[in-house]
Amino acid sequence: MAEPSRPRRARSPRAARRPDADPALAWRPGEPGRAALERWFASRGWTPWPFQRAAWDAHATGRSGLIEVPTGAGKTYAAFGGALAHLLDDAGAPRPAPAPGEVRPGSLRVLYLTPLRAVARDIELALRAPVEALGLPWRVEGRTGDTTTAARARQRVALPEVLVTTPESLTLLLASDEPRALFAGLHAVIVDEWHDLLATKRGTQVELALARLRTFAPALRVWGMSATIPNVDDALATLLGAQADASPRAGALVRGGMSRPIHVDSVLPSDPRHLPWAGHLGLTMLPDVLATLDPATPTIVFTNTRSQAERWFHALAWSRPAWEGVLALHHGSLDRDERERVEAGLKDGTIRIVVATSSLDLGVDFAPVERVLQIGSPKGIARVAQRAGRAAHRPMAPCRITCVPTHAMELVEIAAARAALHAGDLEPRSPHERPIDVLAQHLVTCALGGGFQADDLYAEVRTAWSYRALDRRDFDHALTLVTNGGVLHAYPDFTRVVREPDGSYRVRDRRIAQRHRMNVGTIVSDSTIEIRYVGGRSLGRIEEHFVGNLREGERFVYAGKVLQFAFLRDMIAYVRAARGSTSLTPIWGGTRLPISESLAQAIREALQAGGRGEFATPEMDAARPLIETQRRLSALPDADETLAEIHDTREGRHLYLFPFEGRLVHTGLAALIALRLTRRRTATLVTSTNDYGLEILAPKAFPFEDHLAADLFSPEHLAADALESVNSGQLARLQFREIARVSGLVMENDQGRRKTGRQTMASAGLLFDVLSEHDAANPLLEQARREVLERHFEGSRLARTLARLSAGALRLTRPARLTPLSFPLLIERQSALLSSETIAQRVEAMRREWQEAASRP
Repeated sequence: MAEPSRPRRARSPRAARRPDADPALAWRPGEPGRAALERWFASRGWTPWPFQRAAWDAHATGRSGLIEVPTGAGKTYAAFGGALAHLLDDAGAPRPAPAPGEVRPGSLRVLYLTPLRAVARDIELALRAPVEALGLPWRVEGRTGDTTTAARARQRVALPEVLVTTPESLTLLLASDEPRALFAGLHAVIVDEWHDLLATKRGTQVELALARLRTFAPALRVWGMSATIPNVDDALATLLGAQADASPRAGALVRGGMSRPIHVDSVLPSDPRHLPWAGHLGLTMLPDVLATLDPATPTIVFTNTRSQAERWFHALAWSRPAWEGVLALHHGSLDRDERERVEAGLKDGTIRIVVATSSLDLGVDFAPVERVLQIGSPKGIARVAQRAGRAAHRPMAPCRITCVPTHAMELVEIAAARAALHAGDLEPRSPHERPIDVLAQHLVTCALGGGFQADDLYAEVRTAWSYRALDRRDFDHALTLVTNGGVLHAYPDFTRVVREPDGSYRVRDRRIAQRHRMNVGTIVSDSTIEIRYVGGRSLGRIEEHFVGNLREGERFVYAGKVLQFAFLRDMIAYVRAARGSTSLTPIWGGTRLPISESLAQAIREALQAGGRGEFATPEMDAARPLIETQRRLSALPDADETLAEIHDTREGRHLYLFPFEGRLVHTGLAALIALRLTRRRTATLVTSTNDYGLEILAPKAFPFEDHLAADLFSPEHLAADALESVNSGQLARLQFREIARVSGLVMENDQGRRKTGRQTMASAGLLFDVLSEHDAANPLLEQARREVLERHFEGSRLARTLARLSAGALRLTRPARLTPLSFPLLIERQSALLSSETIAQRVEAMRREWQEAASRP
């Protein structure tokens, strides 16, 4: 029997020792480490998988690498086993006396990085199991934001031989007084969930940390673990970094060849009329979902937003009061104790159904879970695979994800997602290119951690893959930023790093050192504040803006409970338990997911099939009324075509375009087309977008037909036109908040006090104005503009979309009435002016009109 990805959670370290305390298993000096490892596997009734042996073999030859296998296959022991075998061999070898002046290695030998501190405890127990079973005198410990003060104090004296930590905690260790001594004896670093870190600034932070660790321990071996991604070679290069000449380091790519069949099905409405043709959170599907749920089958019900999770949990709890105690809610804004209670309940089987967001997507082995539901479209193919893998978390065990459409077009999305998944069309993930804000933070970390010479650190930073092409001017700009703030040099707080007479750079101000350590990291949180019962416990965090609009005594839903707002004091929102019902639910920013590029292509292909009368799946058959109505009133484009509809109403003339490329791309495309149209003919244009298309509303006489040519969609001058098409200065100003926070120009935590979102935004705004006026070439400003283009327009994807539109055919129709594709765009634009009840009435009235039109001969 092969090993699972992680053992079940034990109650305590002692409880974990007892099952493995077998003297016959104890390693004896001279025994090859690989033999001891294989013996331990056999004692558990496991046979190593071929990919695990391949990883151990590569490690034994001194190589680093990346392990890419499906979830639940056993990546943890594949990565740790090689390091463990090497350390056992090394433990039996005689050690020469240290040379004069040689840095004495610390005790730390293996460092395990996880992006989720919630799973650090489980990983710690998994790594401890073979160490204790083999009778090794090594400590295996964790160090995260949740580690106790006593444990931290013990680790300050001596780190354990095996340490499980997060990117942020590693950065804090690098900022300690003597990091070179701490890490000189480090043999291996294991990076978990590398596919998740890769495309984020946390991944960039890890890259820089690994470059630093390679300087301290030149023989260091780095092993990453990843779920399946299409650009695995890029992921490997980013993990291992570059040589001095910027060429990629050689590494081993270990792939398991262990497919886990993923079955995608759906909950179809018992009555097709229950499913709206636009919008909504999916609660019209509640009766159908209730009919499929059974506490006898442990299930995770995933949603795409925290607000949706709150509403669905509340609806399930209200509908099935008998499920109290086995039904739970889990998302990132809830209090940590509550999240850990839910996680423990999933593991031991006492909690049977959990409504969750992406907070349960990664890293956690909930062995009892057998089923996964996805409320709404998963929006991406990789997300389908990731969430499906939470079910039946065993090697090569088939897993199943059941999708619940929230409106009729999501039936098409679900069918498309299944087709793309079976075709292996997963989305690539790419690292950030040379973010200066992360570099600036790293410079202060290195200055705190023993200091640095500028030339040496520049060469070191360029070995991080994302900085392999870093220009010396940009490095010096970042160095100036942390030494005197550049144009901000008149303010002492911006002088964080000083140059010593010997040319080294260090931090001398204790207050600045403390502020930096309190603000380490690249995760810029939403503007949230704590929510707490009056005189009671904390419930989690809630968005500032939502609280600011609450009236005293107003009720709302949070953590699955109906609460009543009491008052706001010292940046804490105090609430009381309330009775009755309410639909008011907090909305957290940044949680609306657009469809991915892979899913977009699959949707276009599914609609092409539907346009030809092909309804091969249950979902497409259920979507037949929508598809046939759209075809009757207008048209359905082929996959290489773009549908355009022109329609006149009392508001004016509407142009509807349907590239099916996702909300972010359509937002940029709508602004870009509007700009180019107004260059040709002066007019006031209004836009709206959704995942399927965009609307441009003009005065009635506007001649859209005369301008729908290929040059309207030309990708030439995209960057300049995109930034001109919106208030790019204001967007860059907003984006600069994150950059100022990461680079250390603005501190969220200062001397134990946390600034509000408004205070942070105001400080960042003032700095943006000063730099714009006095240092317009500052690389942080250029980074803000670049991130605006990518984040708000998905810049590179927008360029590919424009190229496709300009090269493809345009199918133009002039329908007499709004169609199933165009009507949701009109509702999207008017939703700010209409109540939800009015919108629902308009949707229902339009659907009746479509049905009547379809029934006419």
